[in-house]
Formats: sequence, structure tokens, C-alpha cells
Amino acid sequence: MSEPLVLNAADNVAILTEKGVAPAGHKVARVAIAQGAAVIKYGQTIGYATAPIAAGDHVHSHNCAFGAHDRDYRPGSALPAAEAALERHRGKALVFQGYHRAGGQVGTRNFIALVATVNCSATVIRRAAEELRIEGALVPFPNVDGVVAFAHGTGCGMADSGPGWQALQRVLTGHAGHPNVGAALFVGLGCEVMQIARMKQELGEAARFHGLTIQDNGGTRATIEAIKARVRQMLPQVNAATRAPAPAAALRIGLQCGGSDGFSGITANPALGVASDILAAQGASVVLSETPEIYGAERLLLDRAARPDLADRLLERLRWWEDYTARNGASLDNNPSPGNKAGGLTTILEKSLGAVAKAGATPLNAVLEYGEPITEPGLNFMDTPGYDPVSATGQIAGGAQLIVFTTGRGSAFGSKPAPTIKLATNDRLYTAMRDDMDMNCGDIMSGVTLEEKGRQIVDLILRVASGEATKSEDLGLGDNEFLPWQIGAVV
Repeated sequence: MSEPLVLNAADNVAILTEKGVAPAGHKVARVAIAQGAAVIKYGQTIGYATAPIAAGDHVHSHNCAFGAHDRDYRPGSALPAAEAALERHRGKALVFQGYHRAGGQVGTRNFIALVATVNCSATVIRRAAEELRIEGALVPFPNVDGVVAFAHGTGCGMADSGPGWQALQRVLTGHAGHPNVGAALFVGLGCEVMQIARMKQELGEAARFHGLTIQDNGGTRATIEAIKARVRQMLPQVNAATRAPAPAAALRIGLQCGGSDGFSGITANPALGVASDILAAQGASVVLSETPEIYGAERLLLDRAARPDLADRLLERLRWWEDYTARNGASLDNNPSPGNKAGGLTTILEKSLGAVAKAGATPLNAVLEYGEPITEPGLNFMDTPGYDPVSATGQIAGGAQLIVFTTGRGSAFGSKPAPTIKLATNDRLYTAMRDDMDMNCGDIMSGVTLEEKGRQIVDLILRVASGEATKSEDLGLGDNEFLPWQIGAVV
């Protein structure tokens, strides 16, 4: 049996690499840990012993619990090291083949988007997209990746201003004006809070923007036919777009993890962190999100904040989440999920330390609201929930042309118009879900270095950005994962 893996000399726990007193990925005590003493992993406190733990014992929810974490914030204190990490990864300019849009954006895909402004128009856009597929409308247009319906469950029964309205507006306009969208059609009922006229104020009268309502078109069937007619008019122009070389600096990459396990913070997440650093050094934007899943590890971001105001913004969002969960009878330590715990993660502190590894080591250059446009190169942080579809929807609304998603337990996630690349944290998952996983990072446990795997991830990102299909695209995923964050009262 192989020896448990020690991640940091200061750790009093080690990680099982194969089944022993507990499943692989779980923790065992390296030394005796007294009741009330800190449990240390990654050189950081991940919880506190709730009972005496003997050397060699399994350490998990039965004897380790969430507690106070390090709040000794020193914003900017690690900035010199972060800037050095950026310099260390500078190299030959990387390129991909993308769709060049007006205004300088570059797409990795070429969709026509049907965007519902309200749940009342969800059915007509879905029906129109499906009928166009059945009728073979796209067959003569090989450069069009599809007609995708962005339907959701809100848009009315809500305030007409404030955070909830602003977030939904950013999501809808962000998808309609996305670099992976060649043309978009907003479809409303007509009397909803989220009015098409206000959408126009965001996007203007650009050639890619169109809009109609069910009430003005004479009902459901008439609107479906009107949508189909508009799409048929759009197809020749959208099909005329072709790929051309573009610098990697044009990329905006959303970083996600879901179904995490005890190997996530050892293999796929830090390897994706290396890829993030390489891309940041190219001038690309990488976007970490899922605010509840950085809780307890926020110091690792605050210490490399490029400006004091960024640290202030991130701390404000964390305080908001503490209040938000408390008001709703929950705690941020309600995360990890049951699946995370089965995979070896015990507390949110442990999960967060592994999750932040996706962000690499370069400076934090921006802290964004949900769905806010991504404009800063390098590492960005976007405030989102930890629920993957909601989080990825916000990143895509901000302009992310690709999502890279690490998973240890397994995920069937996909997204449109930005495709998702899925990375397996362990060999077992990669073998079991080969149809879903784009790359195995489990081989890091058998000798592949993080640097080598990070470069493999970058190569895969560039290939997918240039048109190579992901496993989720081959499976046809992404039509049901559009899920805007609904903030505020439903009235």
C-alpha cells in the first residue's frame, strides 16, 4: 500500500492515495491531535478536532468541524510574489482561430441566440429553436453552431430597479451581445417588468440585435412562426463569419469546479491554476467565482490584490454572504455538499483552499458584480453563488467564451454559447465517465508535473477556442444550464 500524501510539512493530516482506513482522497492523522486542536492541511487550518484523534485515524466529519479561520488580512502583501509569478510565465505569444466581431471581441463559437426577457416567452423560443432543428434550417449554413434558446424563470414579479433587476439585465444583454453570438433576438410577452426597450438602451440598435413580443405578434403560434422567419433571415449573414487568427489575450476564461473531492486541490485545481497563470501572462482574463467557495481562503486572494479598493470590494461581498446566509437560516459551512464529503472534503475551509488553487498565483486585478463585463486582463473575481449553473451563467454573461470545469465526483455540466471543458481530478472518474471528461488530471498522482499538466490544459483551451468540440458539446449539453441568479423578492 502506498504511503499517504503529505501536502505541506506543517500538516498534521495526510491524504490517502488508495483505499485504507477510509476511501482514497480522505485524510488520516499524521500525529495525535488533541480535542479542540487545529487540523492542518495545505499548511492552513481546515477545522478543529471535536474529539481526540490518534495517529493513523481517519479524520473527517465525525471528529473534525468548521471553526474560526485566519482573518489576518494583509491586502497587497503578496503582490510582489504575484507579479513575479506573472513574469515567470511570460513566453511566446499564443494564438487561436476565432470569430472577430465588431468592437474588437473575438468569439470561439458562432450561435444565434433567442433570449426570453420573461418566463412567459420561454416556451415560444424553445419551440422555435426545436422546430428549426427538425426542419433542417441550419443544414445549408455550416458556420452556424446552432440556434440556442435562453429561457429562464423570472423577468416579472420583481422590482424594476435594484440588484435583482440589474443582475438579470446584465445576464440577458450579456448573452445577446456575447462574442460567441453572431445575432440575437429578444422575445418578450410585452407587459413584463424586463422590457425589451430597456434592453435596447444597453445594446443599442446594433445589427446583431432584434426584438419582438407575443402580444404584438398575435399569440403563441404566430410568435413561433415570426421567430423562425427572423432566424431564417439572420442565417446567411451569421454564416458568413469565418475564423481568423486571434491572440490568446482576447480570451476570457471562466473557472469552475463542481462535485469536488479530496484530490481536487491536489491535481486538477492547481494544474488549472498553472494554466491560469500562463494565460494571464498572455494578457487573457481568467475569472474565479463562487464566493461561498472561497470562504476561509479569501486571504490568498486579498494578499495579492493589485489595489486596496479591490480588497475592500471582496471583503464587502463576503460580509454580504455571511449576512445573506444567516438571514435565510443557513451558514456558509452548509457547503460542502454530501458528495463533497463522500469524496473526502470535511469543511468549507478545506474545500475553499482547494478551490482557490484554480486561480493560480498572479495578481488579482478586478472584483466584479454578477454578470458584469470582464474587461481587465489577468485574474478577475466575479461574485456568484456556488451553484454551478448560476455561477457559469454569470461568467458567460460577463463575456467568458469558454468555461473550464474541474470535478472529482463527476459532472454532466455543459454550457452555451460558451462551451465547457471538463477536467477529471482522478483516474477512476476519468475511466468511469470518459464520455463527459475532456482531460484526466489524475496522472499528476503518478508523476506528471503540475507545470506540464497546466500547459496541456492551455493547449486544450486553444484547440477548443479554435473550434474543437468538447465532450459536453458532443453530448448536446448546454440548453438547460442557463440559470440567472434570482436576487430579491418575488412579488
